[in-house]
Amino acid sequence: MATSCGNRVALVGPNGAGKSTLLKAIAGLVPRQSGSIQWRGTAVKKWSREFAYLPQREDVDWDFPITVSGLVEMGRYPHLGLWKRYTDKDHQAVEKALHTLGITDLRDRQICELSGGQQQRAFLARALAQEAHVLLLDEPFTGLDRNASESLARLLSELSEEGRLILASHHDLESAAQLFNECLLLNLTQRDFGPTSKVLTGAAIEKAFGQANLQASTTETSNP
Repeated sequence: MATSCGNRVALVGPNGAGKSTLLKAIAGLVPRQSGSIQWRGTAVKKWSREFAYLPQREDVDWDFPITVSGLVEMGRYPHLGLWKRYTDKDHQAVEKALHTLGITDLRDRQICELSGGQQQRAFLARALAQEAHVLLLDEPFTGLDRNASESLARLLSELSEEGRLILASHHDLESAAQLFNECLLLNLTQRDFGPTSKVLTGAAIEKAFGQANLQASTTETSNP
């Protein structure tokens, strides 16, 4: 699999297929059993500051006492010097990220007080403050209402147009072709990769999901 900046890549597959594990491996959060991951022609570890991982909502402690600005400031940790002190450049990066995501007015709010869409924007602001070029998003649309989902879709499109690479696990087969221009089909191993319109065909999906899982997934995504 090889992709480049400006693409939006969906990681699609049944539950337990390895979507989250792959994202965490790219982010360096879990060890790889085999293979290699490269960015700019060298091992991804060298470029760790350019990768930002956004976990699934269920993996976040939303009751943790931290403000939106405090969360976004965490994006600057990889850039801090020996004494771990914020510089004017760090503060400017945080302010720019808050402004870009349209959440400046939420800066003093606790993250537990935000809506689902606002929480996703806060985490994306952290990634922008980090100056990451690759965004690794684990089920970013899960739990969002229609308005928040549409807003997030527009935002991800804008970020990719600015030259960022977006890789996101996604369970909704119906919307994948609208949200992502490339697709990696997984089921414990790579089943297919390429333009979403070509990858998400009946035969390829059935091969990855199996007939029973495909019927269940289709039923789930078609229900309101």
